[in-house]
Amino acid sequence: MTVDRRAFLKGAATGGSAAALASVTAPGEAGAFARPSKPRPTQALGLLYDSTLCVGCKACVAGCKDANDMPVERSRDQESWNSMVTPEQRNQVVRQVGDTQPIWDTPKSLSGSTLNIIKAYVHGRAEVKDRAEDGFAFIKRQCLHCNDPSCVSACPVSAMTKDPDTGIVNHHVDRCIGCRYCVWACPFNIPRFDYDSAFGKLRKCELCDHRLAEGELPGCVATCPTGATLFGRVDDLEAEARRRIALKPGDTYRYPRGDINRRFGPYTPPHEKVVQAAYQPEVYGDRLLGGTQTLYVSAVPFDKLGLPHGPHIPDRMYATETEAVQHTLYRGMILPAVVLTALILIARRNVDRHHTEAEED
Repeated sequence: MTVDRRAFLKGAATGGSAAALASVTAPGEAGAFARPSKPRPTQALGLLYDSTLCVGCKACVAGCKDANDMPVERSRDQESWNSMVTPEQRNQVVRQVGDTQPIWDTPKSLSGSTLNIIKAYVHGRAEVKDRAEDGFAFIKRQCLHCNDPSCVSACPVSAMTKDPDTGIVNHHVDRCIGCRYCVWACPFNIPRFDYDSAFGKLRKCELCDHRLAEGELPGCVATCPTGATLFGRVDDLEAEARRRIALKPGDTYRYPRGDINRRFGPYTPPHEKVVQAAYQPEVYGDRLLGGTQTLYVSAVPFDKLGLPHGPHIPDRMYATETEAVQHTLYRGMILPAVVLTALILIARRNVDRHHTEAEED
């Protein structure tokens, strides 16, 4: 029996692919196709955001920008009402964003100039705060400092790192090559690339670690007037969150503010408040996607607030699977062998086609 080269190469490619697949799905490989999730550091620092305490004042947004020396932001469709010139004066200049200075900082979402933002959930007539039907609520969006961050796993040059003690996920500008793999890898859509700067720059919340080094609170926490954003050890924040979700409407509770452990920043006394709406019976960030160091409690379901939530969201971070696949495929040079075989097959096909065309000529 004779076998031509084309059939041989096709068989080699198919066999190589089958071998790669078999090695990935082989029993015992990284817990059946996924490595174990990385645990949260025992002294990890983070935030607890209580949506029921947030009044949407956006003091945290201003505090973040002040702490990180970030510019005000305004989109093109806001220039007509957020500008330091009158409509008559505007007719005399080139009407482009940047020709006039904004009066207020009015970002619509996270960006290279906005690392922390308050978004609103609105339904129907929006009559009652913290109600899903015909109500409204607020949600704070920023880096959640995942226990097992996909951005760190995806970065090819270690520009994203997770501090082994505090657990804060940092971005090192001097290492970053601008590939934006972290942007695509983050399930919370947090890292943002600043396209407005001359050479581009990736930005994300780093929990104001430069302020923590000086004993100060993160900018968003220091400026929050209601204690909606609370800072501290994540273990202590989670215990506080569980006390809150056990509360019933009508209960009176003393809500701590600032640092729950009283180690950073000036002491801010707690304030009493009557619980108006029943909390969701879950602390967001304790388990989904491997857990995060920014925790949430809310009276409105988390999926309505724009957070990944539901039975389709796993308890492990996606990096546990992608790393297992990568490490398995590259072990023993399986993937390079498959790729090389495929390239040879493509090259052989092009050569045969060229020879056929030459013979016809």
